[in-house]
Amino acid sequence: MNRQRSLINASVLAVLALTLAACDKPAPTSESATTATPAASSASATTASPQSSPRDVYEAASKGTGFTTGPVMAANTVYVFFDPTCPHCAQLWTNAKSLSTKLKIVWMPIGLLRSSSAPQGATILASPDPAAAMNENETSVLAHGGGITANQSVGGEVIKKVQANTDIFKQLGAESVPLIVYRNSKNGQFGKHDGAVTAEQLVEMVGL
Repeated sequence: MNRQRSLINASVLAVLALTLAACDKPAPTSESATTATPAASSASATTASPQSSPRDVYEAASKGTGFTTGPVMAANTVYVFFDPTCPHCAQLWTNAKSLSTKLKIVWMPIGLLRSSSAPQGATILASPDPAAAMNENETSVLAHGGGITANQSVGGEVIKKVQANTDIFKQLGAESVPLIVYRNSKNGQFGKHDGAVTAEQLVEMVGL
């Protein structure tokens, strides 16, 4: 009986660990409900549905807009949808730093969790050095700060790109961030993963 109880407790802890590795989208309210912009609607027409093949999901993710870290000419690309207010996204950013010379990652901001998410994402995307802006934001989030200060002068086109990323994210059937979309370079298999992972787990996922 004790052994059975221990196994049940271990299972519960494992589920909790997975749950705590990602930030779920908030329940919709009349205040947070938004209408897709024409740019976002255009993007959704080219995205995959939740029932699409892993390869279709990967190709849909590749249509998003983000900034790149790692070797720009690398054959294998990992796509990460992140919300600027998500602490688990910040943890993934921190974990992935050790792979900056080995793995090409395209970081794509979305507006999912808070009203400040999209403006902050646009600020990062429009920065002369997006990686530095991202680092400033994620450092603040991990320190329980509010993240980077949104630049109110960012043009509408950049905001539309963040909205289009959000639309792609939703079309993929995703509900939590970070969302990692990848191809394993060793076996060629495509996949996606909700939640933060360690550098070692990321290496295994993508076949480095």
